[in-house]
Amino acid sequence: MNAAESNAPAGRMKALRAHARGGAEQLVYEDAPVPDAPTGSDVCVRVKAAAITFDELTWNETWEVDGVDRTPTIPSHEFAGVVVAVGPEAGEFAVGDEVFGLVPFDRNGAAAEYVLVPSTSLAVKPAGVSDVVAAAAVLPGLTAIEALEEPLGLVSGQRLLVRGGTGAVASFLTQFAHRMGLSVTVTVRSLASVDRAKQHGADEVLVADEPAGIAAGSFDASIDAVGAGTPDWLYRAVRPGGRVITLQEAPDADLAQKCGVDAAFFLVEARADALSRLGADLAAGDLEVAVAKVYPLAEGRAAYAGRGQSEKPGKTVLDVAARES
Repeated sequence: MNAAESNAPAGRMKALRAHARGGAEQLVYEDAPVPDAPTGSDVCVRVKAAAITFDELTWNETWEVDGVDRTPTIPSHEFAGVVVAVGPEAGEFAVGDEVFGLVPFDRNGAAAEYVLVPSTSLAVKPAGVSDVVAAAAVLPGLTAIEALEEPLGLVSGQRLLVRGGTGAVASFLTQFAHRMGLSVTVTVRSLASVDRAKQHGADEVLVADEPAGIAAGSFDASIDAVGAGTPDWLYRAVRPGGRVITLQEAPDADLAQKCGVDAAFFLVEARADALSRLGADLAAGDLEVAVAKVYPLAEGRAAYAGRGQSEKPGKTVLDVAARES
């Protein structure tokens, strides 16, 4: 099927956009042009739900491409929806398919009624999985799947230390690592998080910003799922020759050399094969996907401004399909 045979939208759509670099205060709910008809392998999706990664408003990719300003920009790159048009090289996707995926970060995101995305960044959404849950699973689920493969490369029986054990990414890391047969230790900041971390499969849960009970060199690998400012103890905890993975900033090369570990910065990719594996896990119904709060698209600015300040853990999601309700 080519774009001419599609149900491609025309005219205007509702979207959350920023016209100047900044934080949530720059976001405006407004009319915007619908995406161009898809060409090549691109697919146009009518968005039903879009999940938020708050720090994307601090990333250069959000605001520019190769040094060129690309505002007004649409945030929120994790989504679920329905295919409405396909390019001539879009492969297996067809109009009407329910899909979920990750928009490349240097493109307009999914906080809008329609989004244009490469077919390689999509997978079929499992029947019975809600759009909100599918969108919430995309980025943390892909990060966990891909980080546990080549960057960490651990095998059953080895020991993994995860900092930030009940955050969105860490929750998926713990669940997947447990399935792989790894011995998983997670750190959390309060006693209230211990039971949840254990439910995800953690073998050991340590409560503290600076855990005193971690012996130097006692883990095969560690991963910082909290964010910037990876602490020294996450390096010291790993045996010489082991691996330290950071997700938000480049690792400390001097500290890595001092501890004799291989440290690397990991950046998730929108891989169709990993998305399909995530979809299969969601379909099986044995993954916990935490959703902290759901906002209508019209309240997207408030959603970003809240920065996940909720009594519940998990992702913040925009319910785009409910914008008129």
